[in-house]
Amino acid sequence: MHFRRVCLEAFGYTLPDEVVSTTELERRLAPLYGRLRLPEGRLELMTGIRERRFFPAGTRPSAVSIQSARKAIEASGIDSRYFGALIHGSVCRDFLEPATACRVHHGLDLPNETMIYDVSNACLGLLNGMVQVASMIELGQIRAGVVVGTECGRELVENTIELLNSDTTLTRDTVKDYIASLTIGSASVAIVLCDEELSRTGNRLTTAVVHCDTTQHELCQSQGLQTLMRTDSEELMRRGIAAGVSTFERFLAAAGWEPDDIDRTFCHQVGVAHRKLMFESLGLNPRIDFATLETLGNTGSAALPITMALGVEQGRLHKNDRVAMLGIGSGINCLMLAVEWQKSPVSASTSGRTAAATSLSRG
Repeated sequence: MHFRRVCLEAFGYTLPDEVVSTTELERRLAPLYGRLRLPEGRLELMTGIRERRFFPAGTRPSAVSIQSARKAIEASGIDSRYFGALIHGSVCRDFLEPATACRVHHGLDLPNETMIYDVSNACLGLLNGMVQVASMIELGQIRAGVVVGTECGRELVENTIELLNSDTTLTRDTVKDYIASLTIGSASVAIVLCDEELSRTGNRLTTAVVHCDTTQHELCQSQGLQTLMRTDSEELMRRGIAAGVSTFERFLAAAGWEPDDIDRTFCHQVGVAHRKLMFESLGLNPRIDFATLETLGNTGSAALPITMALGVEQGRLHKNDRVAMLGIGSGINCLMLAVEWQKSPVSASTSGRTAAATSLSRG
Protein backbone atom coordinates (compact mmCIF):
# COMPACT_ATOMS: atom_id res chain seq x y z
CA MET A 1 0.00 0.00 0.00
CA HIS A 2 1.29 3.42 -0.98
CA PHE A 3 0.15 6.81 0.27
CA ARG A 4 0.94 10.14 -1.40
CA ARG A 5 -1.15 12.63 0.56
CA VAL A 6 -1.19 11.27 4.14
CA CYS A 7 0.71 12.89 7.02
CA LEU A 8 1.34 11.57 10.51
CA GLU A 9 0.51 14.76 12.34
CA ALA A 10 0.41 14.28 16.11
CA PHE A 11 0.56 11.92 19.06
CA GLY A 12 -1.08 12.14 22.45
CA TYR A 13 -0.41 9.73 25.27
CA THR A 14 -1.28 8.96 28.87
CA LEU A 15 0.86 6.94 31.27
CA PRO A 16 -0.31 5.68 34.67
CA ASP A 17 1.16 7.11 37.87
CA GLU A 18 1.66 3.73 39.53
CA VAL A 19 5.01 2.11 38.78
CA VAL A 20 5.47 -1.57 39.65
CA SER A 21 8.97 -3.01 39.53
CA THR A 22 9.82 -6.51 38.40
CA THR A 23 11.41 -6.97 41.81
CA GLU A 24 8.01 -6.30 43.38
CA LEU A 25 6.36 -8.88 41.13
CA GLU A 26 8.95 -11.44 42.15
CA ARG A 27 8.33 -10.65 45.80
CA ARG A 28 4.64 -11.39 45.25
CA LEU A 29 5.62 -14.65 43.51
CA ALA A 30 7.55 -15.85 46.58
CA PRO A 31 5.37 -18.99 47.04
CA LEU A 32 6.07 -20.08 43.44
CA TYR A 33 9.76 -19.18 43.59
CA GLY A 34 10.18 -21.05 46.85
CA ARG A 35 8.38 -24.18 45.67
CA LEU A 36 10.27 -24.37 42.34
CA ARG A 37 13.53 -23.01 43.79
CA LEU A 38 13.72 -20.24 41.22
CA PRO A 39 16.50 -17.66 41.69
CA GLU A 40 15.56 -14.05 42.41
CA GLY A 41 16.08 -11.72 39.47
CA ARG A 42 15.16 -14.41 36.97
CA LEU A 43 12.21 -12.50 35.49
CA GLU A 44 14.11 -9.29 34.78
CA LEU A 45 17.07 -11.24 33.44
CA MET A 46 14.84 -13.13 31.00
CA THR A 47 12.78 -10.16 29.80
CA GLY A 48 14.92 -7.06 30.32
CA ILE A 49 11.93 -5.33 31.93
CA ARG A 50 12.73 -3.40 35.13
CA GLU A 51 9.26 -1.97 35.67
CA ARG A 52 5.84 -1.36 34.19
CA ARG A 53 2.89 0.89 35.01
CA PHE A 54 -0.72 0.18 35.93
CA PHE A 55 -3.88 2.28 35.83
CA PRO A 56 -6.08 2.04 38.94
CA ALA A 57 -8.19 -1.10 39.24
CA GLY A 58 -11.50 -0.75 37.43
CA THR A 59 -10.27 1.90 34.96
CA ARG A 60 -12.32 1.92 31.79
CA PRO A 61 -10.17 2.06 28.65
CA SER A 62 -12.48 4.67 27.14
CA ALA A 63 -11.91 7.13 30.00
CA VAL A 64 -8.18 7.21 29.36
CA SER A 65 -8.55 7.04 25.57
CA ILE A 66 -10.60 10.25 25.71
CA GLN A 67 -7.66 11.97 27.41
CA SER A 68 -5.10 10.70 24.91
CA ALA A 69 -7.23 11.46 21.86
CA ARG A 70 -7.97 14.96 23.09
CA LYS A 71 -4.25 15.65 23.55
CA ALA A 72 -3.44 14.38 20.07
CA ILE A 73 -6.21 16.43 18.45
CA GLU A 74 -5.20 19.56 20.32
CA ALA A 75 -1.53 18.99 19.48
CA SER A 76 -2.38 18.66 15.78
CA GLY A 77 -4.04 22.06 15.69
CA ILE A 78 -6.67 20.67 13.29
CA ASP A 79 -10.23 21.88 13.73
CA SER A 80 -12.50 19.10 15.01
CA ARG A 81 -14.87 19.53 12.06
CA TYR A 82 -12.30 17.96 9.75
CA PHE A 83 -12.17 14.64 11.62
CA GLY A 84 -13.99 12.01 9.61
CA ALA A 85 -12.91 8.87 11.47
CA LEU A 86 -12.27 7.72 15.04
CA ILE A 87 -10.94 4.19 15.55
CA HIS A 88 -10.37 2.52 18.92
CA GLY A 89 -7.73 -0.14 18.38
CA SER A 90 -6.65 -1.64 21.70
CA VAL A 91 -7.15 -5.19 22.94
CA CYS A 92 -8.85 -3.75 26.03
CA ARG A 93 -12.25 -2.17 25.60
CA ASP A 94 -15.17 -1.30 27.83
CA PHE A 95 -17.68 -3.87 26.56
CA LEU A 96 -18.21 -6.22 23.67
CA GLU A 97 -21.08 -3.93 22.71
CA PRO A 98 -21.31 -1.05 21.98
CA ALA A 99 -17.95 -0.14 20.47
CA THR A 100 -15.64 1.59 22.93
CA ALA A 101 -15.17 4.20 20.21
CA CYS A 102 -18.73 5.35 20.95
CA ARG A 103 -17.89 6.53 24.46
CA VAL A 104 -14.62 8.06 23.26
CA HIS A 105 -16.48 9.97 20.56
CA HIS A 106 -19.02 11.14 23.15
CA GLY A 107 -16.17 12.57 25.21
CA LEU A 108 -14.64 14.51 22.31
CA ASP A 109 -15.88 17.45 20.30
CA LEU A 110 -16.07 15.58 16.99
CA PRO A 111 -18.81 15.74 14.35
CA ASN A 112 -21.75 13.34 14.39
CA GLU A 113 -20.77 12.42 10.84
CA THR A 114 -17.49 10.94 12.08
CA MET A 115 -17.15 7.22 11.30
CA ILE A 116 -16.50 5.46 14.63
CA TYR A 117 -15.70 1.83 15.36
CA ASP A 118 -13.34 -0.56 17.15
CA VAL A 119 -10.55 -2.60 15.56
CA SER A 120 -9.13 -5.68 17.28
CA ASN A 121 -5.94 -7.40 16.13
CA ALA A 122 -3.89 -8.20 19.23
CA CYS A 123 -0.82 -5.94 19.37
CA LEU A 124 -1.37 -4.50 15.88
CA GLY A 125 -4.82 -2.95 16.37
CA LEU A 126 -3.61 0.65 16.46
CA LEU A 127 -1.36 0.16 13.44
CA ASN A 128 -4.27 -1.40 11.53
CA GLY A 129 -6.35 1.62 12.48
CA MET A 130 -3.65 3.93 11.11
CA VAL A 131 -3.72 2.10 7.77
CA GLN A 132 -7.50 2.32 7.60
CA VAL A 133 -7.53 6.05 8.33
CA ALA A 134 -4.68 6.63 5.88
CA SER A 135 -6.58 4.75 3.17
CA MET A 136 -9.70 6.88 3.73
CA ILE A 137 -7.60 10.04 3.52
CA GLU A 138 -5.82 8.83 0.38
CA LEU A 139 -9.17 8.11 -1.29
CA GLY A 140 -10.45 11.58 -0.41
CA GLN A 141 -13.22 10.21 1.83
CA ILE A 142 -12.04 12.11 4.92
CA ARG A 143 -9.50 14.81 5.68
CA ALA A 144 -8.33 13.75 9.12
CA GLY A 145 -8.79 10.92 11.59
CA VAL A 146 -7.65 9.80 15.02
CA VAL A 147 -6.68 6.31 16.14
CA VAL A 148 -6.56 5.65 19.88
CA GLY A 149 -6.29 2.78 22.32
CA THR A 150 -5.74 2.08 26.01
CA GLU A 151 -4.33 -1.15 27.40
CA CYS A 152 -5.09 -1.94 31.05
CA GLY A 153 -2.81 -4.82 32.02
CA ARG A 154 -3.20 -4.84 35.81
CA GLU A 155 -5.83 -7.56 36.03
CA LEU A 156 -3.98 -9.92 33.70
CA VAL A 157 -0.78 -9.63 35.74
CA GLU A 158 -2.58 -10.00 39.06
CA ASN A 159 -4.59 -13.00 37.85
CA THR A 160 -1.40 -14.60 36.58
CA ILE A 161 0.36 -14.12 39.92
CA GLU A 162 -2.60 -15.66 41.74
CA LEU A 163 -2.62 -18.67 39.41
CA LEU A 164 1.13 -19.23 39.61
CA ASN A 165 1.07 -19.18 43.40
CA SER A 166 -1.98 -21.40 43.81
CA ASP A 167 -1.50 -24.06 41.11
CA THR A 168 0.92 -26.51 42.71
CA THR A 169 0.92 -28.73 39.61
CA LEU A 170 3.04 -26.21 37.71
CA THR A 171 6.64 -27.14 37.02
CA ARG A 172 9.68 -25.18 35.88
CA ASP A 173 8.76 -26.20 32.35
CA THR A 174 5.00 -25.51 32.36
CA VAL A 175 5.36 -22.18 34.16
CA LYS A 176 7.02 -20.82 31.01
CA ASP A 177 3.59 -20.47 29.37
CA TYR A 178 2.78 -17.62 31.76
CA ILE A 179 6.03 -15.62 31.67
CA ALA A 180 4.79 -13.38 28.82
CA SER A 181 1.80 -12.38 30.95
CA LEU A 182 4.15 -10.96 33.58
CA THR A 183 5.72 -8.59 31.01
CA ILE A 184 2.45 -6.70 30.47
CA GLY A 185 2.06 -3.03 31.39
CA SER A 186 -0.54 -0.30 30.87
CA ALA A 187 -0.48 2.71 28.56
CA SER A 188 -2.67 4.80 26.27
CA VAL A 189 -1.81 6.52 23.00
CA ALA A 190 -3.54 8.34 20.14
CA ILE A 191 -2.35 9.19 16.63
CA VAL A 192 -3.74 11.88 14.33
CA LEU A 193 -3.36 11.50 10.57
CA CYS A 194 -4.46 14.08 8.02
CA ASP A 195 -4.23 15.02 4.38
CA GLU A 196 -1.26 17.07 3.20
CA GLU A 197 -3.34 20.23 2.84
CA LEU A 198 -4.12 20.28 6.57
CA SER A 199 -0.63 19.25 7.67
CA ARG A 200 1.77 21.63 9.33
CA THR A 201 4.53 19.02 9.54
CA GLY A 202 4.90 17.31 6.18
CA ASN A 203 5.70 14.06 8.03
CA ARG A 204 4.51 11.63 5.39
CA LEU A 205 3.24 8.12 5.88
CA THR A 206 4.27 6.64 2.55
CA THR A 207 4.06 2.85 2.70
CA ALA A 208 2.34 0.01 4.55
CA VAL A 209 3.08 -3.69 4.11
CA VAL A 210 1.26 -6.62 5.72
CA HIS A 211 2.12 -10.30 5.93
CA CYS A 212 0.78 -13.13 8.08
CA ASP A 213 1.45 -16.73 9.08
CA THR A 214 -1.83 -17.90 10.55
CA THR A 215 -0.62 -21.49 10.83
CA GLN A 216 0.79 -20.26 14.16
CA HIS A 217 -2.38 -18.67 15.53
CA GLU A 218 -2.46 -20.92 18.63
CA LEU A 219 0.93 -19.87 20.05
CA CYS A 220 -0.59 -17.05 22.13
CA GLN A 221 -4.18 -17.12 23.32
CA SER A 222 -6.14 -15.11 25.85
CA GLN A 223 -9.65 -13.93 26.58
CA GLY A 224 -8.45 -10.35 26.91
CA LEU A 225 -5.82 -8.43 28.83
CA GLN A 226 -8.10 -8.52 31.89
CA THR A 227 -8.15 -12.32 32.23
CA LEU A 228 -5.46 -14.98 31.62
CA MET A 229 -3.10 -15.58 28.72
CA ARG A 230 -0.98 -18.57 27.76
CA THR A 231 1.96 -18.09 25.41
CA ASP A 232 4.56 -20.40 23.96
CA SER A 233 7.06 -17.55 24.13
CA GLU A 234 10.05 -19.31 22.62
CA GLU A 235 8.17 -20.67 19.61
CA LEU A 236 6.24 -17.44 19.15
CA MET A 237 9.51 -15.51 19.09
CA ARG A 238 11.03 -17.87 16.56
CA ARG A 239 8.01 -17.95 14.28
CA GLY A 240 7.36 -14.23 14.70
CA ILE A 241 10.90 -13.34 13.68
CA ALA A 242 10.59 -15.59 10.61
CA ALA A 243 7.36 -13.83 9.62
CA GLY A 244 9.00 -10.48 10.34
CA VAL A 245 11.91 -11.25 8.02
CA SER A 246 9.50 -12.10 5.18
CA THR A 247 7.53 -8.92 5.83
CA PHE A 248 10.66 -6.78 6.04
CA GLU A 249 11.83 -7.94 2.62
CA ARG A 250 8.49 -6.91 1.15
CA PHE A 251 8.58 -3.67 3.15
CA LEU A 252 11.97 -2.63 1.77
CA ALA A 253 10.89 -3.37 -1.79
CA ALA A 254 7.64 -1.42 -1.41
CA ALA A 255 9.32 1.57 0.25
CA GLY A 256 12.23 1.53 -2.18
CA TRP A 257 14.70 1.41 0.71
CA GLU A 258 17.80 -0.55 1.57
CA PRO A 259 18.39 -1.49 5.23
CA ASP A 260 21.09 1.20 5.53
CA ASP A 261 18.58 3.83 4.38
CA ILE A 262 16.59 3.51 7.61
CA ASP A 263 17.54 6.16 10.16
CA ARG A 264 15.26 5.18 13.04
CA THR A 265 13.11 2.22 14.01
CA PHE A 266 10.24 1.86 16.45
CA CYS A 267 9.15 -1.70 17.15
CA HIS A 268 6.61 -3.62 19.17
CA GLN A 269 8.10 -4.06 22.65
CA VAL A 270 8.27 -7.69 23.80
CA GLY A 271 11.61 -8.57 25.43
CA VAL A 272 15.34 -8.07 25.09
CA ALA A 273 15.92 -11.51 23.56
CA HIS A 274 13.25 -10.84 20.93
CA ARG A 275 14.72 -7.44 20.08
CA LYS A 276 18.27 -8.78 19.77
CA LEU A 277 17.25 -11.67 17.53
CA MET A 278 14.97 -9.48 15.42
CA PHE A 279 17.68 -6.94 14.60
CA GLU A 280 20.18 -9.67 13.85
CA SER A 281 17.68 -11.38 11.54
CA LEU A 282 16.70 -8.15 9.77
CA GLY A 283 20.30 -7.06 9.31
CA LEU A 284 19.71 -3.78 11.13
CA ASN A 285 21.97 -1.94 13.56
CA PRO A 286 20.20 -1.97 16.96
CA ARG A 287 21.59 1.51 17.62
CA ILE A 288 18.95 3.02 15.33
CA ASP A 289 16.16 1.63 17.51
CA PHE A 290 14.39 3.59 20.23
CA ALA A 291 12.94 1.37 22.97
CA THR A 292 10.71 1.72 26.03
CA LEU A 293 10.58 -1.96 26.97
CA GLU A 294 12.75 -1.64 30.08
CA THR A 295 10.43 0.86 31.80
CA LEU A 296 6.99 0.26 30.24
CA GLY A 297 7.03 -3.47 29.51
CA ASN A 298 4.75 -4.84 26.83
CA THR A 299 1.79 -2.49 26.54
CA GLY A 300 0.02 -4.42 23.78
CA SER A 301 -1.24 -2.41 20.85
CA ALA A 302 -0.04 0.82 22.51
CA ALA A 303 3.57 -0.35 22.68
CA LEU A 304 4.86 0.67 19.26
CA PRO A 305 3.03 4.01 18.85
CA ILE A 306 3.68 5.20 22.41
CA THR A 307 7.35 4.33 21.94
CA MET A 308 7.39 6.49 18.83
CA ALA A 309 5.53 9.27 20.64
CA LEU A 310 8.14 9.27 23.40
CA GLY A 311 10.96 9.12 20.87
CA VAL A 312 9.54 12.14 19.06
CA GLU A 313 9.12 14.00 22.33
CA GLN A 314 12.74 13.31 23.25
CA GLY A 315 14.02 14.67 19.94
CA ARG A 316 15.13 11.35 18.46
CA LEU A 317 13.85 12.21 14.96
CA HIS A 318 15.34 14.76 12.59
CA LYS A 319 14.51 16.32 9.23
CA ASN A 320 14.64 13.82 6.34
CA ASP A 321 14.87 10.80 8.64
CA ARG A 322 13.46 7.61 7.19
CA VAL A 323 11.48 5.91 9.91
CA ALA A 324 10.40 2.26 10.02
CA MET A 325 7.54 1.23 12.29
CA LEU A 326 7.94 -2.54 12.62
CA GLY A 327 4.94 -4.35 14.06
CA ILE A 328 4.85 -8.09 14.78
CA GLY A 329 1.88 -9.49 16.69
CA SER A 330 0.39 -12.82 17.64
CA GLY A 331 -1.67 -14.60 15.06
CA ILE A 332 0.98 -14.27 13.53
CA ASN A 333 0.44 -10.86 11.92
CA CYS A 334 3.03 -8.36 10.74
CA LEU A 335 2.47 -4.76 9.69
CA MET A 336 5.27 -2.36 8.81
CA LEU A 337 4.93 1.34 8.03
CA ALA A 338 7.34 3.79 6.39
CA VAL A 339 7.39 7.44 7.42
CA GLU A 340 9.46 10.23 5.90
CA TRP A 341 10.07 12.73 8.66
CA GLN A 342 10.31 16.49 8.08
CA LYS A 343 9.56 18.68 11.07
CA SER A 344 10.96 18.49 14.57
CA PRO A 345 8.25 18.48 17.23
CA VAL A 346 7.23 21.12 19.70
CA SER A 347 6.21 19.46 22.97
CA ALA A 348 3.00 20.66 24.54
CA SER A 349 2.86 21.29 28.28
CA THR A 350 2.60 18.20 30.44
CA SER A 351 0.88 17.49 33.73
CA GLY A 352 2.93 14.99 35.69
CA ARG A 353 3.49 11.48 34.47
CA THR A 354 -0.14 10.76 33.77
CA ALA A 355 -0.70 13.30 31.05
CA ALA A 356 1.60 14.28 28.24
CA ALA A 357 1.13 15.31 24.65
CA THR A 358 3.44 15.42 21.68
CA SER A 359 2.78 18.02 19.01
CA LEU A 360 4.31 17.57 15.60
CA SER A 361 3.55 21.12 14.55
CA ARG A 362 6.05 23.64 13.30
CA GLY A 363 8.55 24.90 15.83
